[in-house]
Amino acid sequence: MNTPLSKIPPLENGDRLSRPEFERRYSADPRIKKAELIEGIVYVASPLRFEPHAEPHSDMNGWLYTYIVSTPGVRLGDTPTVRLDLDNEPQPDLVLFIDPSCGGRITIDKDRYLSGAPELVVEIAASSASIDTGTKKQVYRRNGVQEYIVWQSFENKLDWVELIDAEYQPILPDEQGIMRSRVFPGLWLKADALLSGDRLAVVQTVQAGVQSPEHQAFVEALRSR
Repeated sequence: MNTPLSKIPPLENGDRLSRPEFERRYSADPRIKKAELIEGIVYVASPLRFEPHAEPHSDMNGWLYTYIVSTPGVRLGDTPTVRLDLDNEPQPDLVLFIDPSCGGRITIDKDRYLSGAPELVVEIAASSASIDTGTKKQVYRRNGVQEYIVWQSFENKLDWVELIDAEYQPILPDEQGIMRSRVFPGLWLKADALLSGDRLAVVQTVQAGVQSPEHQAFVEALRSR
């Protein structure tokens, strides 16, 4: 017998739940817009403010969208639920992943949730900075998220790391001040321009990236899979 919705306990910050129970309570509570299960603990997001979160989120979305327009076979998601393992179901701010039909390792379940580790995860860390740079980072590392970007908006700081030998190592700017993805060739970011609000320079940099020979080779490889 199905449990009446009125009998399902509310989802509360700090609850310790299994992933199925987390999903059951989350689906039954229309008040909650964003909640995550991290190491078996529920984190319910506070209402999002414009400057420390919504605007940086939009900037990162625009950067990644510029990339996928020229990269068929790569998909972008905004705050999707991601089933990582039995104790972890985060809702990252942004994910970039290779479509399964092009050799990507993530799957889209029958109920349209993502399962597995996206190749790239982006988090805008305002009030959640300690979680995004601590526990959640370790969860992503353990589950094989290959690249992880955290923009700490209050500190105006951006870190981009890549998974090498089971540990995250920083992706550093080159002599031109450009950070370059290894997983997604041509995904270039001029972090100082992003942090200073120079959106035109950010867009021009990624546009140059998708014109590079390595990006063209990547697109051809995706098409051949």
